[in-house]
Amino acid sequence: MGNLLDPRTKLIMAIFYTILVVASKKLSWLLPEWGALIAFNLVVGKGRDYISWLRFSLPMALFFGGVTWWSAGLESGLRAALTLIILISVFFVFFQTTAPEDLGNSLVKIGLPYPVAFVFSTSLQFVPVIGRKAKTVIDAQRSRGIPLEPGWSALRHYPAFLGPLLIQALQLAEELAAAMEARGFGRPGRTFYKDYHLGKADWSAIVLSLLLLIACLVRRCIWN
Repeated sequence: MGNLLDPRTKLIMAIFYTILVVASKKLSWLLPEWGALIAFNLVVGKGRDYISWLRFSLPMALFFGGVTWWSAGLESGLRAALTLIILISVFFVFFQTTAPEDLGNSLVKIGLPYPVAFVFSTSLQFVPVIGRKAKTVIDAQRSRGIPLEPGWSALRHYPAFLGPLLIQALQLAEELAAAMEARGFGRPGRTFYKDYHLGKADWSAIVLSLLLLIACLVRRCIWN
């Protein structure tokens, strides 16, 4: 799927799936939607990465679900937590199968200003880089005896984590700006190494996804 479809096609399909999830008002609808994403991750060989990602996403989903449970009841809380997990899972799948550079360049083809696309794609590319730097800082500070375990007691030690991380992020931004200037960023007449266009497979996938979305929404309206 990573090379079969245009990045814009996969973005449209992700948006359609998001609409379907948001429109799902029952757990019996949300569970199969989550199951489909889990199955897709297993098929494309991303099951281990998905489980690792899920470990970091579950606390946020449980907190969101707990707040909703407290204010609207148990079923609403479960539905809210599961909806959040599925929505984040949709874009986990999307970014696992779509290179940020390809997404940005393809959006330029439909009129998005290149500086905006560049900032968007570069931000996505540097998320794992900052994550690795954060892990390095945490390990370094722990080796010095500074506890940075999650919890309220560690809040007073967080400047020892945020300070070095911020300095490294600023150094990274400065290096990136120098590289962009050296390569003539912003000059007119920019060309792309890869040509992006919507082929028959893309249009077929978009139309099929739209028809499935409409069919699911109409069927659920009738059942309600």
